[in-house]
Amino acid sequence: MIIIIGNQKGGAGKSTVTLALANFLTTVKQCAVTVIDMDYQQSIAQKFEKAKVLENAEPYQVIPASLESYPVLRNILGKNEKDMILIDLPGKLDDDGLLPVFNSADLVICPFAYDEFTFESTVLFTVVLRKINPKIGIAFIPNRIKSNARYEIMQEVNEQLSKFGRITPVLPDRIDFQRINTFYTPVSLLPVITPVFEQIYNAHLWKI
Repeated sequence: MIIIIGNQKGGAGKSTVTLALANFLTTVKQCAVTVIDMDYQQSIAQKFEKAKVLENAEPYQVIPASLESYPVLRNILGKNEKDMILIDLPGKLDDDGLLPVFNSADLVICPFAYDEFTFESTVLFTVVLRKINPKIGIAFIPNRIKSNARYEIMQEVNEQLSKFGRITPVLPDRIDFQRINTFYTPVSLLPVITPVFEQIYNAHLWKI
């Protein structure tokens, strides 16, 4: 099962969502997970190396990689059908190296925000992805949502995105998300991330 976490809009929260999902799948669902960090900042790989110094056995492996190295990685990692491979994508669409990633993916998780620029970027990302891989499942996560803010385009955005895939409950804008690493998700976040990931798991992953 190959799950890509992507949106061409930078700052959408892809890496944080990838970490939180990897922790959820390993600790709550006891899944075998490998994370491929393709983001330019390599923030997940850096956190993984830092956490290894402090802890013992890693709950999952994090592999820093580039788009060019993906076909080789795919052949190595794709042998066990029960493994879940999470890929944190770079925030762009103008690279042919994305084609084999998009083509091999079973599910894309797309974090987004309720502003016009992010919405347009999210729709473009989704349209391109679906053109390349028409059968791919899509889950949209409204991310970093402020509880006291009024999002005037929320209804319109939800209506448009729901034509492509399922929209999950929101992830709020909480400082605790900065404390997530490859070993640990703060307990305070469990009530907000669990409904999101349970929905994705039940809709797309439970048969694995």
